[in-house]
Amino acid sequence: MSITVLLALSLLAGCSGSGGSSQSPGDAEPSSNFNSTGLPIVKEPITLKMIAGKAPTTAPDWSQTMLWQEYEKMTNIKVEWEMVPIDTMAEKRNILLAGNDYPHAFFTAGIPPADLQKYGQQGVFIELNDLIDKHAPNLKAIMDQYPDVKKGLTMPDGNIYSFPTIYDPEFTSVLSSSKLWIKKDWLDSLNLKEPETTDDFYNMLKAFKEQDPNKNGQKDEIPFQAVGIDALHNYLKGAWGLSNRGVRNANVDVDPGTGELRFIPTHQNYKEMLQYMNKLYKEGLLSQDIFTIKANQYYATGSKGVFGSTITTSPYTLMGQPDYIGANALKGPHGDQIWSATGSPLAIPGAFVITDRNPNPVETVRWIDHLYGEEGSKMFFMGFEGKSYNVNSKGEYEYTDEINKNPSGLTFEQALVKYVVWPGGGYPNIVQQKYFKGAESRPEAVETATRFSAHLPEEIWPTFTFTSEENEDMSTIGSDIDSYVTEMRAKFVSGNASFDEWDPYVKTLEQMGVERYMEIYKNAYDRYKQE
Repeated sequence: MSITVLLALSLLAGCSGSGGSSQSPGDAEPSSNFNSTGLPIVKEPITLKMIAGKAPTTAPDWSQTMLWQEYEKMTNIKVEWEMVPIDTMAEKRNILLAGNDYPHAFFTAGIPPADLQKYGQQGVFIELNDLIDKHAPNLKAIMDQYPDVKKGLTMPDGNIYSFPTIYDPEFTSVLSSSKLWIKKDWLDSLNLKEPETTDDFYNMLKAFKEQDPNKNGQKDEIPFQAVGIDALHNYLKGAWGLSNRGVRNANVDVDPGTGELRFIPTHQNYKEMLQYMNKLYKEGLLSQDIFTIKANQYYATGSKGVFGSTITTSPYTLMGQPDYIGANALKGPHGDQIWSATGSPLAIPGAFVITDRNPNPVETVRWIDHLYGEEGSKMFFMGFEGKSYNVNSKGEYEYTDEINKNPSGLTFEQALVKYVVWPGGGYPNIVQQKYFKGAESRPEAVETATRFSAHLPEEIWPTFTFTSEENEDMSTIGSDIDSYVTEMRAKFVSGNASFDEWDPYVKTLEQMGVERYMEIYKNAYDRYKQE
């Protein structure tokens, strides 16, 4: 759900000629055309130019979507949308910004913190601190209620340059979107209980491989499959007491013995976890193509019901497989039991930015902030009552049969994008259970999250932000270290590297600059604690 989208489009030459505000955007004063409260936002219509990421699941032309057509009537603000495919977004966004040819705002931007700070300090992305205080009551209320969101959104220079994607901290299922699912009828067939420990998990996978749980006399069962090894890696970390602050800063957490920051990939517990994963892979308990399988192949194979266990958002919505139960956090060999595979409520810091080309920054702030309020968020996710949703006798919001049971055979998302634009993710909004009806809101997902909530980390970090100097080092030292850790993890798990090479692996990381890497993280952590 939480997919990042980057922006740019070299064809948008018209944006460069629109001109910007004659005053500092952060200090911008509203015009006489502006309404400070209520709707419409402006008395006479204005037009804004925005670029948005085009995900495969969203409508090809947002100007034809009911959400934006109706919102224009409500606000008197027309948006001219330029859609850019997600897979070319990063490159084109960089071209636009480098060429000084960019729009009034970027929507579904997915702009990384380093670029938020870079272009913010250059003045390309406007400072939002004062504008949020004065004209964004909905986002301000969220940040006041959840200070970690504000801390994560504030760059090291003290400024906020973006509107984020926020996951409601009470919505545990979406914070931990991908879960471990186990095929229940295979457990029943072999008279097995749901695994509680890493040993139980191993024994279950071994039974799935060897004891023909689907009773067809063929060895066609796949004990565990996923798209890549990352999901299993993040899930198992908690069984060895690792990633005890969530996974947003993947290689760093807190050593419970010293209270100091810890570099996870050289810790003894990390080595033990990789040895466990190597055992699973070597014995064929993990699919042998787990490192190379593509998503479409994974879904197609999964729809045959041959995965004994998997990590994804929902086997039901993605593969049409209802017979799976969600697992709890596993207890590891040293007694650790943490649901480490959880992200921060600050899901995507750079979901929406306003540029210095925007002649109406105050109006734009009010326009985007409305989407973070109750009515705006309901409209953004559910659409319009009587058209795309109804309210049932329990007061719950439900999509209409046109969407859930489309008479023309359209899929859920194909029918939905006539009304709204959230499929594909990356949007500036707050994701709440009562309005968001994706896989994470399904009853089995919510029930699973309720069970593992007792094992969530005691503190969950957002992605840390770095100063300009620190970003320079992280773009070289940090990037090299992260790539090497990922490369060697795959080699250790697959057996292409022996664990006899562990000491040289640690030595290599030291030579690559782990000391500086951890110094940068400590600086960022200290700033985070002080804010």
